[in-house]
Amino acid sequence: EAWRRFNPQVLYGCGDDREVAQAFFSRPEWQEVEAVKKGQIHYFPCDLTCRAATHTGDFTAWLASIIYTKEFADPLHEVRPSGVSGSRPLKLDLPYVQGARITASTIQDFPNKTLIIEFTSPQKIVSTMEGQRDGISVVGNHYSPPPAWSLDHLLGLEEARRRLYGVLGQSPERASFLFTGADMDNLAVRQFEFKELKVIALVTAGVESNAVRMSRDRGDYYEPGTINIILLTNRSLSSRAMTRAVIDATEAKTAALWDLDIRSSFTSRVNPATGTGTDNIIVVQGTGGPIDNAGGHTKLGELIASAVYEGVQEAIYKQNGIAPGRKIFQRLQERRLELYALSSQARLACGSPDKDYAALLEEALLEPTVAGFLESALAISDAQERGLIQDLEFFRQWCRLTASEIAGQPVRVLLDPLGDADLPPVIRMAFNAILSGLQSRPLSASSGTKTP
Repeated sequence: EAWRRFNPQVLYGCGDDREVAQAFFSRPEWQEVEAVKKGQIHYFPCDLTCRAATHTGDFTAWLASIIYTKEFADPLHEVRPSGVSGSRPLKLDLPYVQGARITASTIQDFPNKTLIIEFTSPQKIVSTMEGQRDGISVVGNHYSPPPAWSLDHLLGLEEARRRLYGVLGQSPERASFLFTGADMDNLAVRQFEFKELKVIALVTAGVESNAVRMSRDRGDYYEPGTINIILLTNRSLSSRAMTRAVIDATEAKTAALWDLDIRSSFTSRVNPATGTGTDNIIVVQGTGGPIDNAGGHTKLGELIASAVYEGVQEAIYKQNGIAPGRKIFQRLQERRLELYALSSQARLACGSPDKDYAALLEEALLEPTVAGFLESALAISDAQERGLIQDLEFFRQWCRLTASEIAGQPVRVLLDPLGDADLPPVIRMAFNAILSGLQSRPLSASSGTKTP
């Protein structure tokens, strides 16, 4: 009754709470308020909703733009006129590149940044966003900040593009740009050479909001996360070579994601990501000696793959702080495995000592051998989900050994405290082993307990 009287018009929360919130809002008694009826339920990154003191301005701007999208999108309501506010040069050593820069601008009162590459003569390009185009004098990659995403969705791609080109002084007939939610300050530029052959990849990447596992994840539209790639060479590529370069770049991008263990944003516990739902590539024809083939067995294909692979990994690190050697706690968070939630779900044995198992789990994972065990379990879990491992007896033995090492004494029977948890089998076995070891410890060996 109090909920109906309150009748909120807008609801927001942390993205990690989406599933729990939907369970509430699907109940009839929760559906009678205006926010639920009109679908005004919005989710934001935890850094904004759960750390408000640090990001108050960012969060307020984003929330306001979602609530008042039409008002922000109306040019008559702009506080400051849209326009370019500055730029910084970017050196690209290619004979047909007249100049490159990252330009800062204000569009609809929000700060935007754009990579702009201008050519000395019109070029043919292949763009996965626009197809093949001729007579292109400038290509680019445009970043709009999160508060502007709802405005772009309302306006549509064509109108958003028209406004951008108007601010930057570009012509739709001679320009081809990509669009991203990854900050242009996190641009990665990678150059690979072999003798006189040169390839440059310019990459932006964000993988925390809409990384997907193609063939497994549902195809709904989500806000930009985006891996955008612009490929330049010092050769004149045929149409065949340009389209084949797209395959080289795509395969290298996916290899970079898999080697970083980037998880699907939708099925993170069981699926690594193959890309995001909004990835795009531009390949520029270029000038120089002609090349008709960019296949995987060619030197050009090798250089493209190497530049894209390293560019994607560098861009992800700059944008999301994800690196190969990151700690186990970050990798668990990426799979939405929260230690407190797991310890709360655990059905511990009757008469079990009163322990803070979330703290004990964290303490155990600070031990390199236990962290290495769980890291291995993540890899084994993926292989088991793919059907590449059928018999898990070897892992059961490892679980018993790990439980005994944690307990400081033999653990002959593993408990199943997470038997009811919605976890992949291997991950459940691994956490059961750690919890079994913690529960079997003598009281004197457990944190927060008193020695008798």
